[in-house]
Amino acid sequence: MNHDIIGRVVTAVAGIAIPAFMVSGWLGAADARYKENVAAKLATPSAVPVAAMAEDQYCTPQLKSIVRRVAGSCGLLGEAAGGRGCQPMQAQSVAQLSSEDFNALFLPLSKRAGLIQFDPENTELDEPAKALVEKAWADQRGASFFFVVSRASTDGDAKKNEEYSAARAQAVLSHLETKFKDPDLKKEVGLLWLGEGFAQLGTEFCGWSRSRSGLVDVPCTEKEINRSAFIAWIDCAI
Repeated sequence: MNHDIIGRVVTAVAGIAIPAFMVSGWLGAADARYKENVAAKLATPSAVPVAAMAEDQYCTPQLKSIVRRVAGSCGLLGEAAGGRGCQPMQAQSVAQLSSEDFNALFLPLSKRAGLIQFDPENTELDEPAKALVEKAWADQRGASFFFVVSRASTDGDAKKNEEYSAARAQAVLSHLETKFKDPDLKKEVGLLWLGEGFAQLGTEFCGWSRSRSGLVDVPCTEKEINRSAFIAWIDCAI
């Protein structure tokens, strides 16, 4: 075996081993944070219940599985080439569920999650959106994972809508970084952008906490609700 072949083999093995090591390290750290949250709650039983103590309410095996996959594949390990988060073409393989089943996973979080809405062909947070992001972030209650699941409506070009979806998720992350300057933020925020092709929301989600719920001149249609980013703290032992 010549030196070129040996070099390629070593490079390939390293390419597999390093991501596996990173995933293992992140999951270990996440599990440690989860146990610390539980221990803190047990030490102060009179405190307000935290998410970790109510895990059975929404931490289904399917949701845990998605959290685990997003943690390993979608940017919770730090900066990756091309940006953090799962590309739209990866979303369905990450979820391994139908669109309806994927959306149903988050129904138990209806009182805690928020939907950040955007103008057509726009990726900037307006003032109500910034306020809702900050409110959702403050509602941590001991949780370890802050999910941002962004979408686009079916208007216009599908490729362009993928770009809008990605930029909307990044806009939420950027605002959190600027506002809170949390050194652990990159270990806590997971981005999953879906574009227009997977898990479109129905108008039943218009009743959720939305950044534009008070605007009477902006009706909540399917297109309006899908120009959005779902945000919520999720605490699941994975």
